[in-house]
Amino acid sequence: MTTSPLVPAQADAWAAFQRMRVRLTGAIGRDLARATGLSEADFEILVAVDEQADGLVRSLALRCGLEWEKSRLSHQLRRMETRGLLVRETCEEDGRGAVVRLTEQGRRLAGEARRHYDEAVHRHVVQALTDDQLAALHQISDALLRHVAAAPHRRPGG
Repeated sequence: MTTSPLVPAQADAWAAFQRMRVRLTGAIGRDLARATGLSEADFEILVAVDEQADGLVRSLALRCGLEWEKSRLSHQLRRMETRGLLVRETCEEDGRGAVVRLTEQGRRLAGEARRHYDEAVHRHVVQALTDDQLAALHQISDALLRHVAAAPHRRPGG
């Protein structure tokens, strides 16, 4: 019999976080899809490219910024390109790699999706929490992100 390194209160807190994360992500994703027809992956890419000052981003920078695997990004970009949301072009600076640019349709949809996404986050998160709880959520999230970023990259058991 293996024992968990988590005491019951820790395991309960983690389980509650996992349920909350899955349900919130699902609710916000469904709201976004219903309003815009976009998946969360579509939204992440559209917003990431739209936020670039020159309206384009290298595929490698996009992949690193989203923390996605190369094949996942490639497949997602292909699907979005087929739907007319973006185009992939050879990088003019060095002729290597590719850059991603939104089409007019992609740029329009990015703005529309951002509005719907923000409304969904407000509805499902902000309205459910007090100002103090929202501040605590921010502090907890920042602390965990700092901790994960500082942790050495090790394999389990290694």
